[in-house]
Amino acid sequence: VVAGCGGGEAVRECLAPLLAHAPRIVLDADALNHVARAHELQRLLRARAGQGRPSVVTPHPLEAARLLGVTAAAVQADRLAAARALAERLAVVVVLKGSGTMLATAGTGDVLAGWLGGLWAQQPRADPLRVACAAVWQHGHAADAALAEGGRHGAPLLAADLIAVLGATV
Repeated sequence: VVAGCGGGEAVRECLAPLLAHAPRIVLDADALNHVARAHELQRLLRARAGQGRPSVVTPHPLEAARLLGVTAAAVQADRLAAARALAERLAVVVVLKGSGTMLATAGTGDVLAGWLGGLWAQQPRADPLRVACAAVWQHGHAADAALAEGGRHGAPLLAADLIAVLGATV
């Protein structure tokens, strides 16, 4: 399950059952914001690891800050320490978005979360860390290719650009 790419308040209603029952889950955006505000959702997320149900979270620095109870500046000051702290606190694989995405626009992170979920669905027994690494590399490679092929250097990279390149690689 990939949860949180949009959905606002409607996502909140689905999170507890998803965290309790989904065999594998990727949480992004709105889902992460709801988890940050609800201790019960954090408890359910942490419990998944002990139940053999892996989880991956894909926060940008502000979402990571909310989950850690710190500022985005603190996350940015030591991104590796923030990702490690988040992984330990929630017992999840963390993909901390942000570095190297100066040309990104809204939705490109959703593409990453969705791509990761799609890869994992094709390999349900795969190590979530390996799947996350593959998705991050493919996403970054697609961004580089979209910029090179489309001649959009200096222009914002759109989610549709990434989807087109990722779709062509399958």
